[in-house]
Amino acid sequence: MRLGILVEAEEGLEWDSWRRMYRLIERLGFESVWISDHFQSPWEKDRHGLDTWMALAVAAAETRRVQLGPLVSPIMFREPAVMARMAESLHDLTQGRFVLGLGLGWNAAEHREAAIGFPPVAQRRQRLLDGIELLRRILGERRVPLLIGGGGPESTLPLVAHYADHWNMTTSSVDVYRARSKRLEELCCAIGRDPRGIRRSVAVGYLIGRDSTELELRCGRMRQLVPPLSGATNVLDAARAMGWVAGTPREIVVQLRALADAGVDLAILGHYDVEDEASLELVADDVMPALA
Repeated sequence: MRLGILVEAEEGLEWDSWRRMYRLIERLGFESVWISDHFQSPWEKDRHGLDTWMALAVAAAETRRVQLGPLVSPIMFREPAVMARMAESLHDLTQGRFVLGLGLGWNAAEHREAAIGFPPVAQRRQRLLDGIELLRRILGERRVPLLIGGGGPESTLPLVAHYADHWNMTTSSVDVYRARSKRLEELCCAIGRDPRGIRRSVAVGYLIGRDSTELELRCGRMRQLVPPLSGATNVLDAARAMGWVAGTPREIVVQLRALADAGVDLAILGHYDVEDEASLELVADDVMPALA
């Protein structure tokens, strides 16, 4: 299993922090760095951060090895033709390291605040389908890898089966992942596609510490940074209930190995504390080698 890192743009991300993050992530040997695409925090609507695509352009110019992409861009946010031109530019700038991540979107309130339409899922699915086909026509011979995010058995997975190079869903549950993966395999077989040709990844928050002292300190930070954890009596248990991997390096390795055994190729770890570089170093030193 490979490891990537997801940085949440909408939680107040600023340029200095973003630059530190992707430089450190590349130096530590992570495979990829991803950035969320939202106009506002899901928890505090007045909080936002960098524009995702502008942030990716800067990272593309200042990195040399790491893969880059949005995780993921909701299809209603931008016209597909505009995204195609941006994807083309990033593909060329990174010399093929850019991955285009798209999804249906889920936050109706965010769309409403931005005066962007949020039609029912069937219409958003059609928009994504039409958008993918338009993107392919515009990009032509430029083979930009397409990641489709989501786990909807009837809405998203059929699109993954037909079009995706890479499938991502947000979960740390092996059972949930296995069920969705089985559904994807059935859909691929129905159209004559080898499901092994689709890369598999999960996005999960993480909370790590060498020992109980480090974990307690980081739990305190998560109470401040992640509102759903602010009132938790036991932050580790609450984080796991939210779908995070949490604990000591050894405990996190066990949790990630279970996903790897279920067929996950890449775990993208959500990094919420951009001031905490030590946690990334700990993952690189004590988790990444155990999963190689």
